[in-house]
Amino acid sequence: MTAALRNYLIITGNYWAFTITDGAIRMLVVLHFYHMGYSPFAIAMLFVFYEVFGIVTNFVGGWLGARIGLNRTMQVGTAMQIVALLMLTVPNPLLTVAYVMAAQALSGIAKDLNKMSAKAGVKLVAGASDDQLFKWVAWITGSKNALKGIGFFVGAALLSLIGFQGANLALVLLLVLGLIATFTLPSGLGAMKGKAKFSALFSQDAAINWLAAARIFLFGARDVWFVVALPVYLVSIGWDFEWVGAYLALWVVGYGIVQ
Repeated sequence: MTAALRNYLIITGNYWAFTITDGAIRMLVVLHFYHMGYSPFAIAMLFVFYEVFGIVTNFVGGWLGARIGLNRTMQVGTAMQIVALLMLTVPNPLLTVAYVMAAQALSGIAKDLNKMSAKAGVKLVAGASDDQLFKWVAWITGSKNALKGIGFFVGAALLSLIGFQGANLALVLLLVLGLIATFTLPSGLGAMKGKAKFSALFSQDAAINWLAAARIFLFGARDVWFVVALPVYLVSIGWDFEWVGAYLALWVVGYGIVQ
């Protein structure tokens, strides 16, 4: 096995493990808090900081990766997700809206640090072959949605089998394995020799900046109806947690396969 392939498998494996937990934690939070009696609006509020801090991290993540290395940003993102999951293992009376919003803020930062690190890292380890780069990026991009769909089902199934706190602990164990593997990646992967300038966050092409801004509203609109409204509605009409997770999983996995 070549060093490039080994590094690609480590990056992809960590990203897959993270993506499963990202999909699972969404189902866990939505279904558990609806079961606790929270209104759909209150549940949606739990994800506000997840989205906001995800946007901020997307904005500065590349700059940070260029300064400390993509291997470090991947490790930081994975560790932050572990902390966010552990925060949700406290007893139900301590799971206030503000507390869960804080945990989701950490998860939002972690998700975009990990995603940025994985996609940029694959481009670096692929080598000079454009054909290989295209195939590897296509696999990691398409697999993201498929694995997130699997995460939806895993979260709903774990919630039914071992409860909210137990499910979060199970996800922590999965991420710990992924985190350990990343310490074998090359040190300073993608780090610039000189200091990255903060002004480099913006593209020289105004059209790209406008496109990036439009994506914020696109993803926000998607999450409002798909991540919150749809599962809450399905549970409200009598669907079991497992069926809600399975339905959303099939939808997202199918989308990922097409992608």
